[in-house]
Amino acid sequence: MPSASSSSRYLLDPSKHDLLADALGDTPETVITIHHLRRRWCHAYVAGSPTRFDGAIVQERFRPGEPAAFGSDPEVLWELLQDVRGWDCVLVSAACAQALGEIITAKTGMPVRYYGDITYTLSQPPLVFHSEAVRQLTLGDVDVLESAPPDLQGRSFFGSPQALLTEGIAAGAFVANQFVSIARTAARSERHTDLGVYTAEAWRGRGFSTAASAIVARRVQETGRTPVWSTGEDNHPSQRVAQKLGFTEVSRATYVIPDKRL
Repeated sequence: MPSASSSSRYLLDPSKHDLLADALGDTPETVITIHHLRRRWCHAYVAGSPTRFDGAIVQERFRPGEPAAFGSDPEVLWELLQDVRGWDCVLVSAACAQALGEIITAKTGMPVRYYGDITYTLSQPPLVFHSEAVRQLTLGDVDVLESAPPDLQGRSFFGSPQALLTEGIAAGAFVANQFVSIARTAARSERHTDLGVYTAEAWRGRGFSTAASAIVARRVQETGRTPVWSTGEDNHPSQRVAQKLGFTEVSRATYVIPDKRL
């Protein structure tokens, strides 16, 4: 990770977001952040130069409460957090989490808790899981997505269902003409594509997410990119889907979560 001598912190001009994206490097852990930086769909707070920084925090437009922090100095990250509005937790490297949490408690009096986030990648063709209910979505399915519940729309990371089906890849399950499950590309960089899945609660446990994700992962690999899967440390159903498809764990990060109720 880049480093620099101590310098002032500031909100990075969107015209320089590409510089920060380049400095972060295209990895499984940065694909979501790069996706938002390239599209100017975030605020970026930097200490130092965007090309060689002491620390950086990227706050996505669609998930402002969960910014991602980059850098190894917890004091710098704490200083940057002073400028970030509306955050509830911050994702940092596992090595930095404990020290940042201790600083937050010392400075604010708030206790913190920690929650692990696991990143997987798929380096081989996904295993095939077939379901008669599952198929790849096309532009002809825009109306289906637009009328679906928010969790099934997959709009946030591409802006709209039409953008998702134009720029990304999606597959879904239909039961008696009811749209009940989706797997889609959630974020994309030059080398990686992050996948997201959701199945309506009444239809879980039927293999729809696995079958849809297999379609999307295969299509992603056809673009020359590596599929990425990230999930919480206690989201065992999501972990099982990833492992069924052949994804392997590559890293862990940690959410530092202050208890702001106290």
